[in-house]
Amino acid sequence: MWDPSKYLTFADHRSRPFFDLVGRITADSPRRVVDLGCGPGNLTAALAQRWPSARIEASDSSPEMVAAARERGIDASVLDVRDWQPAPDTDVVVSNAVLQWVPGHEELPARWAKQLPHGAWLAFQVPGNFGAPSHVRVRELAASPRWRDRLESLVLREDDAVLDPGGYAGPLSDAGCAVDAWETTYLQRLTGDDPVLEWVTGTALRPIRTALSDVDWAEFRAELAPLLRADYPQREDGTTWFPFRRVFVVAQTP
Repeated sequence: MWDPSKYLTFADHRSRPFFDLVGRITADSPRRVVDLGCGPGNLTAALAQRWPSARIEASDSSPEMVAAARERGIDASVLDVRDWQPAPDTDVVVSNAVLQWVPGHEELPARWAKQLPHGAWLAFQVPGNFGAPSHVRVRELAASPRWRDRLESLVLREDDAVLDPGGYAGPLSDAGCAVDAWETTYLQRLTGDDPVLEWVTGTALRPIRTALSDVDWAEFRAELAPLLRADYPQREDGTTWFPFRRVFVVAQTP
């Protein structure tokens, strides 16, 4: 279950990759702009502001996120991205930090590109930090004797999460697209107590939270917190540096 308020705790840090991604789309007057995985709708609203004449189509697999988006006035719907089919007038498709949650997502971008009209734009970004200590410690703890039976199968491994930029660019290029693919590591300055724990609570720990009772969830967090503090120590000024790698792809259909 997604918690929109928890996800928005670090809204500034989570939105920066979105704007870096969308900034590479040079569509002038798209007819339809699609946000696949719209979350609570805060960034979908930015798409509507950039292209005010476009029809905005938004969806997310989480009913909680869709409800939050609708509260913002976004006409969002519940949909699995694997089931999405582009309408004939779809000129821009954006998917921000979504595909990493989808098994077998690697085939989706090239499939969508073949279904989109001439000159359409497809842009997506995914976190590429599954080998970072923030995720390694979660996997290690989930695989420990205390938690293994309930949790080990719920966390993404580094080798089954996302590709590097070239891994996404190749199939899109083979489909005839012009492709711009890159990666960026943001050095995020977080504040507060256990900020890295709070960050992963809003994303990577979501499947674990769903699987545990309130008591067990509190115990799991209590065990994870000191591990993350050791990997991401707090500075004397009370801030914590959190490197975060992301993979970006922007493609235009032929």
